[in-house]
Amino acid sequence: MAGPFVLDKVSILDRLGGDEEIYAMMVDMFIHDIDSNCDALTAALASGDARVLQREAHTIKGLLATFSDDIGAAEASVLEQQARQGIMATHAEAVAGLQQRLREIAAALSAG
Repeated sequence: MAGPFVLDKVSILDRLGGDEEIYAMMVDMFIHDIDSNCDALTAALASGDARVLQREAHTIKGLLATFSDDIGAAEASVLEQQARQGIMATHAEAVAGLQQRLREIAAALSAG
């Protein structure tokens, strides 16, 4: 993962149509679901099933994009594409990086 996540609430709100209520709900859901999302990535990798890993990477890509993390979303997209192609080797580092990024965003959202 290149560069730390910087919370840009204005950009996030723009993606959410400026609705503060939806923003608060999305932040709460993200923070509440962080462990489940990380666990799902771990399980997908451990399963050896490329389709499962692809689906989880796609989910994470969407979460990261929602919170205006273009770098993280791009990393998730690479993992998703590789899994789509059936490439399963060497994904442990990518999964660990995405999990770290998710936790970094959760910390920023909790603080912000």
